[in-house]
Amino acid sequence: MGRRRPGTPTLEEVAARAGVGRGTVSRVINNAAGVKESTRRAVQQAIAELGYVPNLAARSLAGRRADAVALVMTEPDWRQFAEPFFSEIVTALGDAVADTGLQLLLTLVRSDAERLRFLEYARGGRVDGVLLMSVHADDPLPDMLAEARMPTVLLGRRSAEEYVSYVDADNVGGARTAVGHLLDQGRTAIATITGPADMYVAQCRLRGYHEALELAGLGGKPSWVAEGDFTEESGRRAMARLIERHPEIDGVLAASDTTAAGALQALRAAGRRVPEDVAVIGFDDFPLARRTAPPLTTVRQPLEEIGRAMVRLLLEEMEEPSVAWRHVILRTELVLRESA
Repeated sequence: MGRRRPGTPTLEEVAARAGVGRGTVSRVINNAAGVKESTRRAVQQAIAELGYVPNLAARSLAGRRADAVALVMTEPDWRQFAEPFFSEIVTALGDAVADTGLQLLLTLVRSDAERLRFLEYARGGRVDGVLLMSVHADDPLPDMLAEARMPTVLLGRRSAEEYVSYVDADNVGGARTAVGHLLDQGRTAIATITGPADMYVAQCRLRGYHEALELAGLGGKPSWVAEGDFTEESGRRAMARLIERHPEIDGVLAASDTTAAGALQALRAAGRRVPEDVAVIGFDDFPLARRTAPPLTTVRQPLEEIGRAMVRLLLEEMEEPSVAWRHVILRTELVLRESA
């Protein structure tokens, strides 16, 4: 590619003149989406003033910008992809990305080999950023992407100490409000069916359940908690166990709407009326919640807003990486229907 001629302006000099980062200059040169118009004009002016000429060969070799982002699903259990959550959040993210001009690439990463393969794919310039969902507590992929300085935003987080940028719902507050509603109705024998124990979202919803009971002076015992995995079948099995342990049960918070749908099946099979004998509340407010019998009271997770916020954070990081990661937590809302 030859040695640079004395006095030939560099990409770094253009970036300094425009007051932006090197990556932003590259995005402008490659006419990539996601750059503010004022920023684009500043870079173009700096290029004109300095007489900068892009090295087309270097750009070709380096790949530069792909005008694409990857939506990476890390759930190792294939059965989970049949659950409504995945189709709902993919739709929300797809709608949010559609307005940016970027291509959304769906990728499954479920093993160590696939993590390494995807990391090399991303570092090779084939995507400009990564949206990560269904991340379990011990998943190292967010750390790997952070070390590679790949713009990344998580849906949810792995723990309370998460540092990579994420967008989450107020799962603790949502569960606390739901159990508070059951208590306000006079329910005192309240159980919960959780999500997977290694997912922080499930831990938060369980914490909200315990906090509401403690505020009411009831406390919580392990036998009133049954673990599920967000699926309908796990809800059915868990509800059957809870009825066997505690025949006096009169309320239940399920960690997802699909789990609640399974719980409703188990209650019908046991001859329990909903809500007369047992009130049931789900979490998410998927379309499924309106089709159960009876329709499901649930905690609305604002998926459309989550999708827009994730894409906004990713575009900002792609345009100009900042020193700090950004964390956004959105409010939930209790939606009242006939089940509670």
